[in-house]
Amino acid sequence: MIKFINLSSEKPYTHFQSLYEEALANDQRGIEAISISSYSQEMSEVESRFVNLKYIVNNEWIFFSNYNSPKAQQFESHSQISSLFFWPSINTQIRIKGLISKTSIKFSDEHFKGRTKEKNALAISSNQSKVIDSFDEVTKNFHQTLNEMTHDTVRPDFWGGFSFTPYYFEFWQGHENRLNKRHVFEQQDDEWIERFLQP
Repeated sequence: MIKFINLSSEKPYTHFQSLYEEALANDQRGIEAISISSYSQEMSEVESRFVNLKYIVNNEWIFFSNYNSPKAQQFESHSQISSLFFWPSINTQIRIKGLISKTSIKFSDEHFKGRTKEKNALAISSNQSKVIDSFDEVTKNFHQTLNEMTHDTVRPDFWGGFSFTPYYFEFWQGHENRLNKRHVFEQQDDEWIERFLQP
């Protein structure tokens, strides 16, 4: 589930929420799963991965991750990202382009406090994307951290939120005979330009 907080009243945001509610009503599983694509300047290649979008606050789209991960380093060197939802329950995909940065320390702290102890133990114990000898090492570190945690355990500096602000939306809705509807909103000079694309 995605939590909407003071959602922007601009048309692409209300259109997104309408489709989200339709997909939710059709029992869409993993509705918060969003593919994030970033550019690695070091490798000169694009990488994609799914994350769970947790919040949309006004016009900011927020998820959480390890700040030492490869994607976090890519965000630092190239702040433009592309993202994608696919909701097969309503045969809809939503493409979004935006600019990404870290959320405030306060926002990350508040989210961390609201998570389960187990999720926070993994966030603390995992050296995300680093090579390990076996999966046993992951489980050992997790359980050791879980046993050492107390009510006073705080969010580590290396874990927190990322927020991206969209400047482009494409709402693709599939229909029979490939008569697919492609509805685009693109921000230009602080205004959203609306148009449709050929299938």
